[in-house]
Amino acid sequence: MKKSVAIIFAFIISQFQAQQGAYYQQSAKYKMNIDVNAEKFTYQGNQTLEYTNNSPDELNVVYFHLYWNAFKANSMMDQRVTGQGKNGDSRLQKDGTSRLASIPKDQEGAQNIHWLKQNGKEVKFEIQETIMKVYLAEPVKPNSSTTFTMEWDAVIPQQIRRSGRNNREGVDMTMTQWYPKIAEYDYDGWATFDYIGREFHAPFSDFDVTIKINKDYVIGAGGILENPAEVKGYDTNAKIKAEKDKKATWRWTAKNMLDFAWSADRDYVVKSFDVPEGPKVFLVYQQNEKTKVWEEAQPYVTKYFQLMNSHFGKYVYPTYAFIQGGDGGMEYGMCTMILGEAKDIKGLMGLMAHEGAHSWYQQMLATNESVRPWMDEGFTSYAEGYVMYQLFPEELPNPFANTVNAYRNFVKKGIEEPAVWLGDHHDNGTAYTYASYVKGELYLVQLGYIMGEQKLAETLQQYYDQWHMKHPSDRDFLHIAQKVSGMDLKWFHNYWINTTKTIDYGIKDVKYDAKSTTITLVNNGQVPMPIDFNVVTADKKIVTYQIPLNMTHTWKEKDIYGDFKTMPYWPWTQKEYTLTIPYTKAQLSILGIDLSQRIADVNMNDNMVEVKQ
Repeated sequence: MKKSVAIIFAFIISQFQAQQGAYYQQSAKYKMNIDVNAEKFTYQGNQTLEYTNNSPDELNVVYFHLYWNAFKANSMMDQRVTGQGKNGDSRLQKDGTSRLASIPKDQEGAQNIHWLKQNGKEVKFEIQETIMKVYLAEPVKPNSSTTFTMEWDAVIPQQIRRSGRNNREGVDMTMTQWYPKIAEYDYDGWATFDYIGREFHAPFSDFDVTIKINKDYVIGAGGILENPAEVKGYDTNAKIKAEKDKKATWRWTAKNMLDFAWSADRDYVVKSFDVPEGPKVFLVYQQNEKTKVWEEAQPYVTKYFQLMNSHFGKYVYPTYAFIQGGDGGMEYGMCTMILGEAKDIKGLMGLMAHEGAHSWYQQMLATNESVRPWMDEGFTSYAEGYVMYQLFPEELPNPFANTVNAYRNFVKKGIEEPAVWLGDHHDNGTAYTYASYVKGELYLVQLGYIMGEQKLAETLQQYYDQWHMKHPSDRDFLHIAQKVSGMDLKWFHNYWINTTKTIDYGIKDVKYDAKSTTITLVNNGQVPMPIDFNVVTADKKIVTYQIPLNMTHTWKEKDIYGDFKTMPYWPWTQKEYTLTIPYTKAQLSILGIDLSQRIADVNMNDNMVEVKQ
């Protein structure tokens, strides 16, 4: 008997330990030496990578990303764009013809691996498009480290998407996803998605990068410049230290971030300023008539970081750089590459606000954006909308009203695709945008409506507190949302992310009696929701009745949009709901569903009744 009890006790302890220790994350340390031939747009590279396996699994292979191999004719990216035609990403095709198909041979992207060693022993590897599979000389056991060394050369591709030479604003080199980068390994296995043009994933890593380039160049990068007095652009008293080949040496370091990116141009200027309580911000751009709005950016960027820090969690890194480079905007560790020729400060700040917010949603809260792009782009879009509403106030019922309306209009096209789809596997470029950016943003807007904005703010803060500098999933976020609100929210998550079903409530009938008014509401949609029903009285008072949805089991307690009276719940299986209010027709002005205009109802025509006397 005692032996049986001991066995059972040991089993329980082992299960508890397994649950407690289920989460882990890998780490890496890169040391690189890069020699750039600016005239030929090539570079030589060598790299030492210390990789730590914190997983419980023994690894016999590892994978590296070689992103630039995508930028050539007949690559998988080219094939995908060709197959999608006019439905593909507009930056990758013109009139349905892939731009990659016409890249000149001498401007094709290439990362040519000369040799690769593990702990000094040469290893076998094979290149599979943008993925390099490495067969290890010795397994990497759990909780141990190994060291990879390699040498390679690269051709900087014609600028098509994010990376490359001579972009449309004249920046010489945008060096993003530019080095052999080890893939992430987690509970789901290796994150080895081919690069088709969308998103990225990586382990948190330390970087020590030395770059040799013609002394006339200025480099913008995400990280700490260790020798500003020896290079151009960062120190007014700098004495540029050039060697016989007329190249200057730049040394950049960074700790615990996902990626190191940089850009180089001879016409860059560098402006910097300190945000109270951090970070130090760098603006790196070509100073000319087309970029003059950058001169207005400092007070807006300062307030931007203060708002983000207070509402979404503190930015943890010491610096951040906004760099003119790339095609549109793309976030990287401690920096972003953005187009610089904005027409006005609001347009520039909209781009800066979105890309900067990725430092929270994708960088510090490092979800796998290839798998869950809606958590990356959508949460970032929510933060962008929240902050921009305060930087540039508009007469809107809420910061997200325009997004909700855009979603309504898009749904009418009949081409929506579920947000749960993998980023690169959407069939239509616009459908990807709405699935990832818009539905991801409205995921949070709908949660604010369901649980109350105060609870949503608390959820976002706890999400940051528990998961920043880690790799959370949607399950982790939903767990916190349910804990904070006390509600069951799995039903909403399933409808909103896994399906393209829509919300459509309406006012079916209104009957006025001698001392009251009875309203019949109807659910014409496929997604059930709680309802905030608003009454505007003849003397302009707003009275709100909350009709809970039975599936949440706990009701919203408060909201920033005013007090409300909670009514009996509406079962999700029930088509209609009757509400009787103690107002006569003469006492009423307007009856409406959600005057805050947060609910993503696809048909607003039957959501409001004007009471005509």
